[in-house]
Amino acid sequence: MRANYDKPVSPATSVAQVVPGKGGGKSKKLASRHITMITLGGIIGASLFVGSGNVIRSVGPAALVSYLIGGVLVFLAMRMLGEMAAARPTTGSFMEYARVGLGDWAAYFVGWLYWYFWVGVIAFEAVVSGSILHGWMPGIPEWVFSIAMMLIFTITNVVSVRSFGEVEFWLASIKVVAIVVFLGVGVLFAFGLWPGASFSLPNLWEHGGFAPNGVWPVIAGVAIVIFSYFGTEIAVMAAAESENPAKGVRQATTTVVWRILLFFVGAVFLIVVIVPWNQLPDPQVEGPFVHVFTLYGIPAAGAIMSAVTLTAVCSVLNSGLYSAARMFAALAEQGYAPAIVAKRSRNGVPIAAVIASTLGGYAAVIVNFAAPESGIFDFIMNSAGLVALFVYAFIAATQIRMRQRMTKEEVAGLELKMWLHPWLGILVILAVIGIVVIMVVSGDGTRTQVWTSLISVAVLAVFWPAVRRRLARVRAAKAGAQQADSAE
Repeated sequence: MRANYDKPVSPATSVAQVVPGKGGGKSKKLASRHITMITLGGIIGASLFVGSGNVIRSVGPAALVSYLIGGVLVFLAMRMLGEMAAARPTTGSFMEYARVGLGDWAAYFVGWLYWYFWVGVIAFEAVVSGSILHGWMPGIPEWVFSIAMMLIFTITNVVSVRSFGEVEFWLASIKVVAIVVFLGVGVLFAFGLWPGASFSLPNLWEHGGFAPNGVWPVIAGVAIVIFSYFGTEIAVMAAAESENPAKGVRQATTTVVWRILLFFVGAVFLIVVIVPWNQLPDPQVEGPFVHVFTLYGIPAAGAIMSAVTLTAVCSVLNSGLYSAARMFAALAEQGYAPAIVAKRSRNGVPIAAVIASTLGGYAAVIVNFAAPESGIFDFIMNSAGLVALFVYAFIAATQIRMRQRMTKEEVAGLELKMWLHPWLGILVILAVIGIVVIMVVSGDGTRTQVWTSLISVAVLAVFWPAVRRRLARVRAAKAGAQQADSAE
């Protein structure tokens, strides 16, 4: 007996039955290799290549622990999401499960917040890509490059889900190759087996110790790095549009997550081993990857990493647009957004949702360049800051609630099962609460993210009564129509 996840979908069921309007042949769906790279591509970006330097400089070698703790929390959340998704693949992902497990209010809030987050990310990555390209071709304004990148990836997403997957596969592959080279050479370098290198493991505990600034920065660091991992859930949405949804979910929530942990934790480990933490350059001047590649003696390390960073930014922009569009379409399908947004092309692409998601990105990019002093762009980025934590908390609460409703036979039929239920789920929720508290007390930067994020939640709360009334009317009309059909 399979788990009772609100009319669960069999793994053998075609994704055409899962995704409304989805077209037929396998050529239109995502392959296993796409799912793998979509997962990696959604999170490996500037947060790793550049942002890791900020964490290391503030925490010391113990930044390794911050990344490890953050990675474990994400891994647990993904396992819980995988349990639900393996039983019922859907492009609405955790929003749909929140609706079934917690109610319409939960789906409404988590779905809209998630869409809002990715619209902000789309704009941010467009701005960063424009800045990089402007550095290469200073004669062309940054905003021209930013708008051009938005247009390119809008087209990529509109053509078909397969075109999105193929572009993401190659963009993410470049990042993965760069990290694999970084890790492979780094191990040799750290053990003194690379030309010009010496044994450098003592950098872990020398220069003030493993945690030179104390334990508190290590804990506070978790609040920062947790956002670096956000994006792994993209693969669960993409798996619903793959050739084998159940297999895609299993792959995304097990093997791929381990690879992510290896890349993030492994890269940070090598950085703090190779370079004394207090000698790492300011990331605004030189990123940690560029600095270490230079130590390797690799020619033109700065130019190479600049190109890799550009592909990383483009990859996140591409996958972010995919995520925003699928979530927007799922919101419309459930009645939380205008119905027109749910319409799909013959290839199964929610074109209206893609275009609507880019409009927010275009607006944010234009505001950033036309009125940078207005602070609107900064507000958008800050107010999406807690979305990752909200999503993980909703995933945990939903999985706990759904498992409580299941019989022993249904639990036994789960293809993926969360360990130590419900205690690890409760641990994730408590960890989320703890991270929010840390953000409030840590300083003005993280405190601003908390308050601006709560403003976004408050805005959604204002509109919720109207949405709830509309849902009631629509569902009453459908129920009446079904009764009329039955009577005939």
